[in-house]
Amino acid sequence: MAIQQGRTHRWKKSSYSGGNGACLEVKAPGAETFLVRDSKVPAGARLGFRPVSWEVFVKAAGRGALTGESRN
Repeated sequence: MAIQQGRTHRWKKSSYSGGNGACLEVKAPGAETFLVRDSKVPAGARLGFRPVSWEVFVKAAGRGALTGESRN
């Protein structure tokens, strides 16, 4: 997923979405904000991340630390 900080104004669905409805969408409309939402509830709650926190989140998700499935 190509999210460019401060340049991604439209919601982008995760490239890992498998079509099962459990999808995240992300956008980064400003230089200091990454936003995440549930694609099934576009008008629902959104999580906001600062760039450093976003980087930590993405790395943790990439190694399976958020699901209990470590890829190390």
